Amino acid sequence: MELSYWEIKTWLSNIDYTIVGSGIVGLNCALQLKLRYPKSKILVLEKGLLPQGASTKNAGFACFGSISEILDDFRQHTEEETIELIKKRIDGLQLLRETLGDKAIGYQELGGYELYLESDDELYFSCLTKKEKINKLLYPIFKSDTFSFKENSFGFKNIKPKVSYNQYEGQIDTGKMMEALLQRVQKEGVKIINNSTVEIFSDDSNTVRVKTDNFEFSTSKLLIATNGFANSLIGEHLKPARAQVLVTKPIENLKIKGTFHLDKGYYYFRNIDNRILFGGGRHLDFKTEETTEFGQTKIIQNKLEDLLKTTILPDTPFEIDHRWSGIMGVGKQKKPIVKQISDNVYCGVRLGGMGVAIGSLVGRELADLIP
Repeated sequence: MELSYWEIKTWLSNIDYTIVGSGIVGLNCALQLKLRYPKSKILVLEKGLLPQGASTKNAGFACFGSISEILDDFRQHTEEETIELIKKRIDGLQLLRETLGDKAIGYQELGGYELYLESDDELYFSCLTKKEKINKLLYPIFKSDTFSFKENSFGFKNIKPKVSYNQYEGQIDTGKMMEALLQRVQKEGVKIINNSTVEIFSDDSNTVRVKTDNFEFSTSKLLIATNGFANSLIGEHLKPARAQVLVTKPIENLKIKGTFHLDKGYYYFRNIDNRILFGGGRHLDFKTEETTEFGQTKIIQNKLEDLLKTTILPDTPFEIDHRWSGIMGVGKQKKPIVKQISDNVYCGVRLGGMGVAIGSLVGRELADLIP
């Protein structure tokens, strides 16, 4: 790409901090750095036309884990680690709300529900019997019980008569949230260049030389916030995980309000603009969904539509309006990787499918690594 003197001088010279990725983590990192160092020159590079991973493609769940997800966390982490993870998610959501305001992100606290398939006796009774233990562990955070069980009042079929209810779970408008975040950082003077993919970088202890598919430049510090795409740049223990999503056309007199989890959180749905947004199913074909390629597969899309017809909207006609996918970053553990890689290179990745909840906090922690 041929650049003019003016382009080089204005956008690509004397850069203090370069952040790779303009998602929730990258933009919060940029904002935190700008607040700490108001006179610094900060550049954000984004490979896509819009933030290209999961930040503009997620389902907009302001959640910190259903009962079955928390029990699953216990299998991968100690009890103390699990509570710390949950607290990070709660603190991250609070930071997001404080940074942008509830109105700007379309925040609504309509509660969260977990559904249990009629055939899944083991999971249902495990959640039912472990509810009190989890409530006790979370009591110091909320000062009241978080989870309870309610009758299925939404007309769902093929599930257990009772559903788990989390009174503190909310939802956001993902588009509004990212638009507000982009506007906030640009107002602070942060420069964002889209459609530029970082191909390679080298840290010579004094500066970092960065090569993109369009240009090359130098920066004092490089911070990588590309989550599911990070393996192409750094050798950390994470895998990409594609999440497929669909949304229906508007449904008249839609009674379903809130956020809903099914099958240990592998399926999730919610109301938005009198529609149902429904996603998940990557456990049907883990290997295929371990990809950085966007797209849909028949096995997952057919299952999503089948569950809509038989379980979620069994007596309500609906049409699919739109389908898309997002790329998450996951690993054996759900604890994010926030660390210094070399003298002048840092990363904040592996959000484990909880980007809305912990993205703001991870971004701030990434920025705080800078001395």
